[in-house]
Amino acid sequence: MRRALRRRRRAFVDAMDASAFDAAAAALAERVIAQFGAARIVAGYVPVGAEVDPRPILAAAAAQGRATALPYVESREAPLRFLLWADGDPLIEGPFGLFQPLASATPAEPDLILAPLVGFDRALGRLGQGAAHYDRAFAALPEARRIGLAWSAQEADAPLPAEPWDVPLHAVATEREWITA
Repeated sequence: MRRALRRRRRAFVDAMDASAFDAAAAALAERVIAQFGAARIVAGYVPVGAEVDPRPILAAAAAQGRATALPYVESREAPLRFLLWADGDPLIEGPFGLFQPLASATPAEPDLILAPLVGFDRALGRLGQGAAHYDRAFAALPEARRIGLAWSAQEADAPLPAEPWDVPLHAVATEREWITA
């Protein structure tokens, strides 16, 4: 299932011309920005490959006076931490090709977390990269609102199998819709 979802995502992104891709990304960002609510700290990520880019969402959060944060990963086993980050702050390459803040950046406890998805289902189950970093972060920050960012082509045709450690999302934003339980 994971391979099929990745293949569909790649085909979807590859088939879009630049203007359609930009319009789809802008529509997705607008959906999320409308959902900030009372969030004080919005956490995103630097995209890898064809992942949805949350940086416009983070820029909107910063423009509204909210703090922004990015994940920091030391290894596959170590828990993901969120560190404060603002546009223009330095980034370093971490494990798995992730770009992240310097280890010395200020720790953060975001109240809204934007998570990249490999796949998702209508029950707000998520398929990540397989290391459970986000599931562990979600469990450590149970009050944080969890929003997955994905292209519509990443939706699974059937419910994703749940593992005992999986923490469901509160919502998924795609270029086509806002999905909640």
